[in-house]
Amino acid sequence: MTGITREKCAKLDAADPLAPFRDEFVLPEGVVYLDGNSLGALPKATPGRVADMVEREWGRDLVRSWNTAGWWDKPRTLGAKLAPLVGAAPHEVVVGDGTSANLFKALVAALRLNPGRRVVLGETGNFPTDLYVTQGAVELMGAAERRVDPDGPELAAALGAGDVAVVLLSHVDYRTGALRDMPAVTRMAHDSGALVVWDLCHSVGALPIELSACGVDFAVGCTYKYLNAGPGTPAFGYVAERHHATARQPLSGWHGHIRPFDFTGDYEPAVSASRFLSGSQPLIADAALEASLDLFARVDMRRVREKSLAMTEMFIDLVEPVGLRLVTPREPERRGSQVALAHPDPEAGYPIVQALITRGVIGDFRAPDVLRFGFTPLYLRYVDVFDAATALVEVLDTDEWRDPRFAERAQVT
Repeated sequence: MTGITREKCAKLDAADPLAPFRDEFVLPEGVVYLDGNSLGALPKATPGRVADMVEREWGRDLVRSWNTAGWWDKPRTLGAKLAPLVGAAPHEVVVGDGTSANLFKALVAALRLNPGRRVVLGETGNFPTDLYVTQGAVELMGAAERRVDPDGPELAAALGAGDVAVVLLSHVDYRTGALRDMPAVTRMAHDSGALVVWDLCHSVGALPIELSACGVDFAVGCTYKYLNAGPGTPAFGYVAERHHATARQPLSGWHGHIRPFDFTGDYEPAVSASRFLSGSQPLIADAALEASLDLFARVDMRRVREKSLAMTEMFIDLVEPVGLRLVTPREPERRGSQVALAHPDPEAGYPIVQALITRGVIGDFRAPDVLRFGFTPLYLRYVDVFDAATALVEVLDTDEWRDPRFAERAQVT
């Protein structure tokens, strides 16, 4: 992509079929938001939907809303709305709890389904919650953990050992933005006798996903990044239909019972993915998620992917001459919806991001040295990409980032 100008970007925006969606988000004036891979922007429909839930469903109708407003079934109705975004059947997805809890449930269930093997195979450098939850799950189950680089030959070698019960990988690496080959990895794991759990936190809402077609066993994901549901909104879990009759998760709470209002003294799991529910869900947060999922019901994810790849390629081309190392794979088929860069000075990443934020370009930093920029096609314009890249080049060319105030670390980076 050569000869990029702001005028050419404006023409791309004028012809963009996704452009109308930008008006459905609250976007502060003068801000280019490249951190939607950490927290998505606010849909304009969300405050009204949340207010209706609080004022009418809760405030006026009170406890009746468990029936009249469908509160009890929200984990399933929201799961059914989310299912098309991950290529699943409605009864294979439930919404509730957080990513960590859902990951723990999936790992324990997978270990129980594969009792002749005791190893959870994870990835070196995965997001910390995946690593920490794995440690807790293997300790509980008397299993073992092994970590490899999933983007090299180590994965196949580890699977060849014949003792791996379950493989846990992130679909998109949170630091590098590398997109893993879900069909190929899932097939490789199954051929070795292992089950697979995919973490979709950095891919759901950013690109098409086909869990059922790929033969995936379990998957988890959050809803506050590319799905724009808001901070603290519940995560989701996917359980392949073939495991519904036998999968047993460890947090066997009331909401996962087949007949919860019989109030029996013994647990009997529900049918479908509902057996992976546990306790009461955050219904106010569910209302925010519902507003976002209703928006996504009108989105063509193929167009989202096309625009994402075009934007990330444009950004890479614009910033490449300034001497930053590209951490994200250059090949489009191996790239998620973010661009990760690193400066030759390992201490430069954080202050560069802070300098950009003062210019109204919001990205983020991930230790030890990664500048991370997320691209959210529903509300990001091509002119925004151009302006952000221009600002980054200027911050580097002028050494603006060396100002000592940009090196002062905040708690959240």
